[in-house]
Amino acid sequence: MAGKNFVDYEVSKEDSEKVLDALEAVKDSGSIRKGVNETTKAIERGQAKLVVVAKDVQPEEIVMHIPALCKEKKVPYIFVESKEELGKAAGLEVSTAAVAVVEEGRGKKQVEEVVEKIKELQRK
Repeated sequence: MAGKNFVDYEVSKEDSEKVLDALEAVKDSGSIRKGVNETTKAIERGQAKLVVVAKDVQPEEIVMHIPALCKEKKVPYIFVESKEELGKAAGLEVSTAAVAVVEEGRGKKQVEEVVEKIKELQRK
């Protein structure tokens, strides 16, 4: 499966759905940075509260730096199956490799639930 080299924990379909639902809630009332460059900047500047990365990015080198950067900056991150799903959840008409939640807006509770789930998954 593509992307296995940089995916350090598995995310169930159900958890992936929760992540995408949280993004949809945030996109209307909060603030999201879309794309690898914007996501990377948000992490580096300490603005990112949650980072979501697509597993099907080719070549995977495009997003391989994101998990390491998130660990360094202590930003929770999670993977979803596809760029298409991620782009749609972020309100784009095109796919995207990564997004960062900067302001949760009305999606705050859902983002907090996702962050808790990430902590649980990373402990396994």
